[in-house]
Amino acid sequence: MHNLPNLISFLRLLLVPLTVWLIISDEFGWAFAVFLVAGVSDGLDGLLARRFGWRSRLGAYLDALADKALLVSIFLTLGFLRIIPAWLVLIVVSRDVLIITAVLLSRLLDHPVQVSPLRVSKINTAVQILFAVALLGFAAVSWPILGLITYGAVPVALLTILSGAAYLQSWLRHMAGQPPEEHVP
Repeated sequence: MHNLPNLISFLRLLLVPLTVWLIISDEFGWAFAVFLVAGVSDGLDGLLARRFGWRSRLGAYLDALADKALLVSIFLTLGFLRIIPAWLVLIVVSRDVLIITAVLLSRLLDHPVQVSPLRVSKINTAVQILFAVALLGFAAVSWPILGLITYGAVPVALLTILSGAAYLQSWLRHMAGQPPEEHVP
């Protein structure tokens, strides 16, 4: 049973191609439902891991990979379909590429960095999720989404840039051998 959170995370990862296919197929209602199931599964695997002590290194990686793969895939797909602006997709994807590159580079340089979510990153992820949920939900019920995109894209972009900058600052301090700052969000 201690592998149940890992299995849930893995199943969430399998929802990524399904969600992309549903969006491309103009099945926004189903895409919205699958995204909600993914969200519930994310909470469930975390709850089980904490409550019963079923945490594992694999689980931590699977959970993060499933979360990022789902969000990035949704942003890429919505951008490809020209539902959201390309500049927003570029910002969202670039931040994650920056983080992954920094982690890999630090390992290659034999100075591995322990990535832990920063407060600004948690807020950023929540805002990205809310934006994606709102877009899929509005599209599912055929509500106009132009206003949502107009007023939602800028806060998503700004928080994503701020989060990326905070991670970059933290990584640069780590690579320079300096202790992390306590006030970094």
